[in-house]
Amino acid sequence: MGDVLQNPEGKTTVSGMSKGRLIVLHLSGMGIYTRYYHLLKKGFKVLWTTTTNSSTLEERRDAHHNLFCLATDLSMLKLLEAFLESVPQFILQLYIMLGHNESSVMQYLSMTFSCINVAWALVDYRRCLRRSLPHIREMPSGLPTAIYFLYKLCTITSHILSYSLLLLLSTYSTIGLAVIWLLGTTWTHLLQTNFCSCKGLELLYRAVIGVILVFTFFNVKGQDTKVAMIVYYILHSLINITAPLLLVLLKPESYTANFLLTVSGVILGSSALGLVSLVLYYLFLHPRGKLREPDEVDGLDQETKAIRRMRNFLQP
Repeated sequence: MGDVLQNPEGKTTVSGMSKGRLIVLHLSGMGIYTRYYHLLKKGFKVLWTTTTNSSTLEERRDAHHNLFCLATDLSMLKLLEAFLESVPQFILQLYIMLGHNESSVMQYLSMTFSCINVAWALVDYRRCLRRSLPHIREMPSGLPTAIYFLYKLCTITSHILSYSLLLLLSTYSTIGLAVIWLLGTTWTHLLQTNFCSCKGLELLYRAVIGVILVFTFFNVKGQDTKVAMIVYYILHSLINITAPLLLVLLKPESYTANFLLTVSGVILGSSALGLVSLVLYYLFLHPRGKLREPDEVDGLDQETKAIRRMRNFLQP
């Protein structure tokens, strides 16, 4: 409301709603659905005007670009929801299932779809973000997207299984997870991200990115992160190797050999397949060109931030 660029008329409402109505909207959990409604509404409006009016190519391009910017915002919300809600629930479900050695087909289906949802949230956000940035080449559909999805799915699945095994060894493993989160948050803070419009929200954003870094690599500045990614996945592989090994050495009597072999095989197999997919993607399928950043952009730089601030997308 106080931003002159986004609110030049000085309105005291956002999308026709006062602060009180916005608070009620978000407390009832309807904020993101309202955002989807506005995106669809604007999408139909753009489609109708481009088919009925004689708008220029530049105007159509700007309208489509604004729509992709809105879609990127929603993809980020979905991504944060996946890692703040779906992943912790998934770990808890795995911990209970493995600890009590009880499972059902519905549990397996639920966990499978949870993993797919988390991995696809990353892929969807990356595709939307690259398409919303004019100086970045789009992520190709088909094989490149499939390989990138496989890389995220396998690495995240193996890591979640490893954390679940560590929790089976001792609930004090949560301290180790907190340390990993703190390291990720500190690294994000040292990079001086500028995703949000105020310092308090930026610190919250960096803390949330720290949660994502507990499970997968996330490039928050758009710079070349080859060294950081190598270091991250070396540590990632060490955790995946150490977790089943510690379970075999410290609690072999608690679990059958078949259980230990199965879980260890899934962790090591998923980790290896994920890393192979990662190498294949960045060697052969990663979009390259003169206008692209050195690496994929998962955060927003100053130029993009200025573009976003110029857009009038005052949605709840």
